[in-house]
Amino acid sequence: MFGGKTTRMLSQLERAKYQRKSIILFKPKRDDRYSSDRVHTHSCASWPAVEIEKGSDIFSMIDECEVIAVDEAFMIDGIADALIRAFKLGKSIYVSSIQLSSSLEPFDEIMRMMPWATQVEVCPAVCTKSGNDAYYTIAKREKKEQIEVGGEETYEPRSWKHALSSKESI
Repeated sequence: MFGGKTTRMLSQLERAKYQRKSIILFKPKRDDRYSSDRVHTHSCASWPAVEIEKGSDIFSMIDECEVIAVDEAFMIDGIADALIRAFKLGKSIYVSSIQLSSSLEPFDEIMRMMPWATQVEVCPAVCTKSGNDAYYTIAKREKKEQIEVGGEETYEPRSWKHALSSKESI
Protein backbone atom coordinates (compact mmCIF):
# COMPACT_ATOMS: atom_id res chain seq x y z
CA MET A 1 0.00 0.00 0.00
CA PHE A 2 1.77 3.09 -1.32
CA GLY A 3 5.20 1.47 -1.06
CA GLY A 4 5.85 1.25 -4.80
CA LYS A 5 5.42 -2.53 -5.17
CA THR A 6 3.48 -2.35 -8.42
CA THR A 7 5.69 0.44 -9.76
CA ARG A 8 8.78 -1.71 -9.22
CA MET A 9 7.17 -4.73 -10.84
CA LEU A 10 6.13 -2.70 -13.89
CA SER A 11 9.70 -1.41 -14.12
CA GLN A 12 10.91 -5.01 -14.32
CA LEU A 13 8.35 -5.71 -17.04
CA GLU A 14 9.63 -2.70 -19.01
CA ARG A 15 13.13 -4.16 -18.77
CA ALA A 16 11.88 -7.55 -19.99
CA LYS A 17 10.10 -5.79 -22.86
CA TYR A 18 13.38 -4.17 -23.96
CA GLN A 19 14.95 -7.63 -23.82
CA ARG A 20 12.23 -8.68 -26.28
CA LYS A 21 10.76 -11.23 -23.91
CA SER A 22 7.13 -12.25 -24.18
CA ILE A 23 5.22 -11.05 -21.13
CA ILE A 24 1.82 -11.55 -19.57
CA LEU A 25 0.53 -9.73 -16.50
CA PHE A 26 -2.34 -11.04 -14.41
CA LYS A 27 -4.49 -9.25 -11.87
CA PRO A 28 -7.20 -10.51 -9.52
CA LYS A 29 -10.70 -10.18 -10.89
CA ARG A 30 -11.87 -8.97 -7.48
CA ASP A 31 -9.54 -5.92 -7.67
CA ASP A 32 -11.86 -3.48 -9.38
CA ARG A 33 -10.22 -0.26 -8.17
CA TYR A 34 -9.04 1.10 -11.53
CA SER A 35 -9.91 -1.03 -14.56
CA SER A 36 -10.49 -4.62 -15.61
CA ASP A 37 -7.85 -4.78 -18.34
CA ARG A 38 -4.87 -2.90 -16.87
CA VAL A 39 -2.79 -2.78 -13.72
CA HIS A 40 -2.38 0.78 -12.47
CA THR A 41 0.04 2.33 -10.02
CA HIS A 42 -0.93 5.09 -7.62
CA SER A 43 1.18 7.42 -9.78
CA CYS A 44 -0.94 6.61 -12.89
CA ALA A 45 1.44 4.28 -14.74
CA SER A 46 -0.31 1.25 -16.19
CA TRP A 47 0.26 -1.99 -18.07
CA PRO A 48 -2.17 -4.29 -19.94
CA ALA A 49 -3.37 -7.14 -17.75
CA VAL A 50 -5.62 -10.18 -17.78
CA GLU A 51 -8.08 -10.68 -14.95
CA ILE A 52 -8.16 -14.08 -13.28
CA GLU A 53 -10.24 -15.57 -10.48
CA LYS A 54 -7.96 -18.45 -9.50
CA GLY A 55 -4.37 -19.48 -10.07
CA SER A 56 -5.15 -22.30 -12.48
CA ASP A 57 -6.69 -19.76 -14.89
CA ILE A 58 -3.18 -18.81 -16.07
CA PHE A 59 -2.36 -22.13 -17.72
CA SER A 60 -4.39 -21.56 -20.87
CA MET A 61 -2.44 -18.34 -21.51
CA ILE A 62 1.22 -18.88 -20.62
CA ASP A 63 2.58 -21.38 -23.17
CA GLU A 64 4.31 -18.76 -25.32
CA CYS A 65 5.24 -16.40 -22.46
CA GLU A 66 8.70 -16.14 -20.97
CA VAL A 67 7.70 -13.72 -18.21
CA ILE A 68 4.65 -14.05 -15.98
CA ALA A 69 3.72 -11.25 -13.60
CA VAL A 70 0.96 -11.08 -11.01
CA ASP A 71 -0.27 -7.98 -9.22
CA GLU A 72 -1.92 -8.25 -5.79
CA ALA A 73 -1.17 -11.98 -5.70
CA PHE A 74 -2.54 -12.38 -2.18
CA MET A 75 -6.05 -11.91 -3.60
CA ILE A 76 -5.88 -14.94 -5.94
CA ASP A 77 -6.66 -18.41 -4.58
CA GLY A 78 -4.27 -21.05 -5.86
CA ILE A 79 -1.78 -18.59 -7.35
CA ALA A 80 1.15 -19.99 -5.36
CA ASP A 81 0.83 -23.49 -6.83
CA ALA A 82 0.31 -22.09 -10.33
CA LEU A 83 3.35 -19.82 -10.18
CA ILE A 84 5.57 -22.50 -8.67
CA ARG A 85 4.55 -24.82 -11.50
CA ALA A 86 5.26 -22.09 -14.07
CA PHE A 87 8.64 -21.41 -12.43
CA LYS A 88 9.52 -25.10 -12.70
CA LEU A 89 8.67 -24.86 -16.43
CA GLY A 90 11.36 -22.20 -16.78
CA LYS A 91 9.21 -19.07 -16.71
CA SER A 92 10.43 -15.87 -15.05
CA ILE A 93 7.96 -14.82 -12.36
CA TYR A 94 7.34 -11.37 -10.92
CA VAL A 95 4.87 -10.83 -8.08
CA SER A 96 3.62 -7.68 -6.42
CA SER A 97 1.80 -8.27 -3.15
CA ILE A 98 1.57 -7.47 0.49
CA GLN A 99 2.59 -10.31 2.77
CA LEU A 100 0.37 -9.65 5.80
CA SER A 101 -3.29 -8.83 6.24
CA SER A 102 -4.39 -5.78 8.19
CA SER A 103 -4.92 -8.13 11.13
CA LEU A 104 -1.16 -8.91 10.87
CA GLU A 105 -1.71 -12.48 9.67
CA PRO A 106 0.40 -13.83 6.77
CA PHE A 107 -1.45 -14.58 3.55
CA ASP A 108 -1.26 -18.32 2.78
CA GLU A 109 -0.61 -17.83 -0.95
CA ILE A 110 2.38 -15.58 -0.28
CA MET A 111 3.79 -17.86 2.44
CA ARG A 112 3.62 -20.81 0.05
CA MET A 113 5.54 -19.14 -2.75
CA MET A 114 8.22 -17.40 -0.66
CA PRO A 115 10.56 -20.43 -0.39
CA TRP A 116 10.71 -20.50 -4.20
CA ALA A 117 11.62 -16.83 -4.58
CA THR A 118 15.07 -16.12 -5.95
CA GLN A 119 14.83 -12.47 -4.96
CA VAL A 120 12.55 -10.67 -2.55
CA GLU A 121 12.27 -6.91 -2.34
CA VAL A 122 10.08 -5.50 0.39
CA CYS A 123 8.86 -1.99 -0.42
CA PRO A 124 7.91 0.00 2.67
CA ALA A 125 5.33 2.76 2.52
CA VAL A 126 5.37 5.73 4.89
CA CYS A 127 3.64 5.42 8.27
CA THR A 128 0.72 7.83 8.47
CA LYS A 129 1.43 8.40 12.17
CA SER A 130 5.23 8.71 12.42
CA GLY A 131 6.55 9.22 8.90
CA ASN A 132 8.84 6.19 9.37
CA ASP A 133 9.00 3.15 7.08
CA ALA A 134 5.70 1.29 7.15
CA TYR A 135 5.80 -2.44 6.48
CA TYR A 136 2.32 -3.07 7.84
CA THR A 137 -1.23 -2.08 6.97
CA ILE A 138 -4.16 -1.36 9.24
CA ALA A 139 -7.82 -1.24 8.35
CA LYS A 140 -9.53 2.06 9.12
CA ARG A 141 -12.75 0.25 9.96
CA GLU A 142 -13.71 -3.21 11.15
CA LYS A 143 -13.54 -5.72 8.32
CA LYS A 144 -15.90 -8.58 7.61
CA GLU A 145 -13.40 -10.66 5.62
CA GLN A 146 -9.62 -11.07 5.58
CA ILE A 147 -9.38 -9.73 2.01
CA GLU A 148 -11.38 -6.62 1.21
CA VAL A 149 -10.38 -4.50 -1.79
CA GLY A 150 -9.74 -0.88 -0.94
CA GLY A 151 -7.33 1.99 -1.11
CA GLU A 152 -6.45 4.88 1.18
CA GLU A 153 -10.09 5.25 2.18
CA THR A 154 -9.96 1.76 3.70
CA TYR A 155 -6.35 1.11 4.75
CA GLU A 156 -3.34 2.97 6.15
CA PRO A 157 0.35 2.04 6.09
CA ARG A 158 1.91 1.86 9.55
CA SER A 159 5.23 1.23 11.26
CA TRP A 160 5.30 -1.72 13.66
CA LYS A 161 4.80 0.53 16.70
CA HIS A 162 1.72 2.18 15.22
CA ALA A 163 0.31 -0.99 13.69
CA LEU A 164 0.54 -2.71 17.05
CA SER A 165 -1.01 0.20 18.94
CA SER A 166 -3.96 0.27 16.52
CA LYS A 167 -4.57 -3.47 17.12
CA GLU A 168 -4.57 -2.96 20.87
CA SER A 169 -7.24 -0.27 20.58
CA ILE A 170 -9.65 -2.34 18.44
